[in-house]
Amino acid sequence: MKRLLLVPALAAALLAAATPALAHEFTLGALVIDHPWARPNLPNRPAAAYVEITNGGETADRLLAASSPAFETVELHTMEMADGVMKMMRVEAVELPAGATVALAPGRHHMMLFGAAGNFRPGDSFPMTLSFEAAGEIEVEVKVEMKPSSEMHGGGHRSDDGGHGTKH
Repeated sequence: MKRLLLVPALAAALLAAATPALAHEFTLGALVIDHPWARPNLPNRPAAAYVEITNGGETADRLLAASSPAFETVELHTMEMADGVMKMMRVEAVELPAGATVALAPGRHHMMLFGAAGNFRPGDSFPMTLSFEAAGEIEVEVKVEMKPSSEMHGGGHRSDDGGHGTKH
């Protein structure tokens, strides 16, 4: 009888120990940076990184910049429709309204990665520093993975502006 009780207890303990490993979020003050990721990159081609940022604070903040030793340059970009054509444009910052979640996702705001130090494949990761106007800086781990097409346009929580922020 004692053995039968040990199996569920052991399974629950293993699950509880594994749960933090599954979590891939970072906290900086009132900001929660959830699951930074990038698709595998092609040789000599720019790539993009994505993340959801929740501002749980009472004041707005802004993502001002990103950098990574794995890339020569990281730029903040957005995509929008203009005259029936999807255009990508560099932006100075991504607005993070108080109490909102903003998705940097395919087809929206994202971080363009130029000059890769190597080829990144699913399962790889690389460090990236995110710089915020009020909260400061934080280093996160960007996981390289393939996202299914159902996740191409984010989903879940978004700010009132659809996760696009204010362009400058």
